[in-house]
Amino acid sequence: MKPRKLVMIPGPTPVVRSIQNQMGRETVAFGDLGFINDYKELLKDMKELWKTEGEVFVIAGTGTMAMEMGIANTLKSGDNLLIVSNGFFGDRFIDLAERKGINVDVISSEWGKIVPIEDIEAKLNEKKYDGITVTHVDTSTGVCAPIKEIGEMLKKFPETIYIVDGVCATAAEPEYVDDMNIDILITGSQKAFGVAPGLAIVWAGSKAMEKRKELGRIPEYYIDFDKWLPIMQDPSKYFATPAVNMIWALKESVRIIKEEGIENRYERHSKNAKAMQAALEAMGFTLLADKDHRAVTLSNVLYMEGVNDLEFRKILGEEGVVVAGGLAAYAGKMFRLGHMGNIDIHDMVSTIASIERALYRSGIEVELGKGVGTLMAELLK
Repeated sequence: MKPRKLVMIPGPTPVVRSIQNQMGRETVAFGDLGFINDYKELLKDMKELWKTEGEVFVIAGTGTMAMEMGIANTLKSGDNLLIVSNGFFGDRFIDLAERKGINVDVISSEWGKIVPIEDIEAKLNEKKYDGITVTHVDTSTGVCAPIKEIGEMLKKFPETIYIVDGVCATAAEPEYVDDMNIDILITGSQKAFGVAPGLAIVWAGSKAMEKRKELGRIPEYYIDFDKWLPIMQDPSKYFATPAVNMIWALKESVRIIKEEGIENRYERHSKNAKAMQAALEAMGFTLLADKDHRAVTLSNVLYMEGVNDLEFRKILGEEGVVVAGGLAAYAGKMFRLGHMGNIDIHDMVSTIASIERALYRSGIEVELGKGVGTLMAELLK
């Protein structure tokens, strides 16, 4: 009998039954009064949980579209943008910005490390930057950037729009828009929210909304804040058809978050990540990210000598767990393991046990039970 497969990639993440049930509901008209109230309640919760007096946009789309939405509504051709890149997805902002005629400077870290805050501040002092982008968690490296501390430093540069890519962080790593001096926070539904792909989410603080007013008419249509703002303020209005069932699914995810308590959710992710990472190291793996800056949402796991990436991931899939491969220079040298959202202790134990079995089948010397034992010891502290 084949084992049930756990999809433990850095997103999409496993979707629990109550969220699946919302996705499977009979679809109603977007003007249905019940749906309008559900949409309105969701938007209110999103603003309150992520603490902003500004706006939140929840629309059909992807995390990449949310990135483009953040750029398009705050920056124009000829503006200067500083991109702080901790890996592959930080670099994605380069193409997004250059296509809009924005002048781009990039400050990058060695993969596995952060860009030091003092280096960012020194770069900002070189010339006037209209915006800065920081990827909170880059899934290519498993590095978590210190966005709170960067936001505090940016108070010295009040004219610079602070854009945070929270795609693989939001709902798992602490993020508070106004408290952390964030102007734009972007994410998608399919990572730590534990919802299927399909929704782009953008929080825009007061400074970002003022910037949008200053820009006037922008070339973009679907992702224009001004097109969506009337709907976000009154979902009974229409601009483009909302993803009805996905809105319900996200609303259920937010209900789960509120029931758990968002601070408790952050603490759970931190504890789970430390346990998973300790278990992986106990089995003989090393992790790409520096220990002081490891994300809680995923681990980027470097192979020990003698492991063939494609063969190992094939065997691991046969043992019931799907992980992602490494990117760029680390392709074939590591796998990427997601551990975020609504996964529970059963998922984690099964994952570590499956990795142990896959190592054993790959001919790698492994003490069976050591990874699981380490995981349990950490989780039960």
